[in-house]
Parts: sequence; C-alpha cells; structure tokens
Amino acid sequence: MAIRIEGHDVAADARRVCDRVSAGGVAVIHLDVGYAVLASTAEAVRRVYAAKHRSFEKPTGIVGNHWLHRELHQLPPDRLAMIEAVTIGHDLPLAVIAPFRRNHPLLASMDPFVLANAVKGDTLNILLNAGQLRNAIADLALAEGRLFVGSSANTSLKGSRYAVPDIEPEVIAIADIVIDYGRSRYSTPDGLSSTMIDFSTFRVQRAGVCFDEIAAVLSDEFSITLQRPGSPA
Repeated sequence: MAIRIEGHDVAADARRVCDRVSAGGVAVIHLDVGYAVLASTAEAVRRVYAAKHRSFEKPTGIVGNHWLHRELHQLPPDRLAMIEAVTIGHDLPLAVIAPFRRNHPLLASMDPFVLANAVKGDTLNILLNAGQLRNAIADLALAEGRLFVGSSANTSLKGSRYAVPDIEPEVIAIADIVIDYGRSRYSTPDGLSSTMIDFSTFRVQRAGVCFDEIAAVLSDEFSITLQRPGSPA
C-alpha cells in the first residue's frame, strides 16, 4: 500500500521521495505538466514499464535541474542561452534532448540497465522547470550523487494525468509513495505532456504544453522557427 502525502511541504516531501526511490521504490509525484513516476533501479523501472504497458523503445527522462543539464548536455553556448531564456527568463517547462557526456561520473554511478534505457541514440532527455517539488527532488538527489529517471504517470499513449484520482489503478498500484498536490498547473483537455525539443537539430519530438509560448520565445529572441510535428515542411 502506497503512502499518500497531501499538502505542500516541498522539502519534506522531496526527502520522502528521495529516500523511497533511492531504496528501490517507485514514486508518483506532482509536476506542473502532469503527474510522473520516478525510479532509480532496474527492477523499479521494469515495474513502471509493465504498469504503463510501455515499450522499452521509448526511453525515460533523467530527473535533473539546470546544473545537471549544463553538466551533461553537450551544446554550444547559443543553444544553452535559448534553453535558459525559455525556462528561466520566461518560466516555461521544457524537456531538453541533446547529446551528452557519456563518461560523466554521475552517469557511471547509475545502474547500467537504467542508464541504457534513458539513452536514445546519442541523446539524453532532461525535463527542466517542471515545478517546485520536481526541482527539489532533483536538487536533493544530485546533492547525494544520485540520478533518478522518470516517465509520465499514465498508461502508454493515453495522455497525461493532471490529478491523482485520474491516474489509472495499475499505475498507482506500483507506487510506494504518492505526492498529491492537487491539479497540475498546465492541465489541458487533450492530455498534453511536456514539450520535447532536440536542441542539436531543433527537431520537435513532442509539441506539448506551452509549445506555442516556447516557439514564440525562440522565434522572437533567436530567430529560430520550430516545426510542429506533422506540419508541412
């Protein structure tokens, strides 16, 4: 039976989540872009994928902050400035896909299966600016030299869940702890998740929440035009 925490004691909740996930547990947590599941061990990741009915062809994301993004991602200064403008200057959530430093000590500390499952080709995905709790968990885990991985708390291809009661029972069933902060900030009728962009190519992997705002920042401030997936080239 999962421990369910309601309220907004961010520091205490981040500590609870880090302890559970570090010990091999699974956490369901509130993000501004929709609820997510976190894990750090091979067994926990397999539990997550089984509950979500998710193919291992689809990678997890690394739970990180701006420091980790700059530490791991290999991008030129102009691309880093774009990401900072979106996530800090305009306070928008963004999943950054980019080539990474494979020999970084933090990655070497990860379970090989978990790391391999977070890699897609030569890239890693790090979601930035997804809410106070998510940021606090990333900060705390990194301070202890740990990396967690995450995925949306919903069955595959069914859309993001913005409130705990809406999460499918099979996903809730694998959680050792659930942090319920109510409805996610960026809830949408069609279940959009975070916007994902490969900043080595500007390919939009997923046009999710705040896509139009993100596209406007990159266009207005950096003269970069994003192509929405499925749109004519």
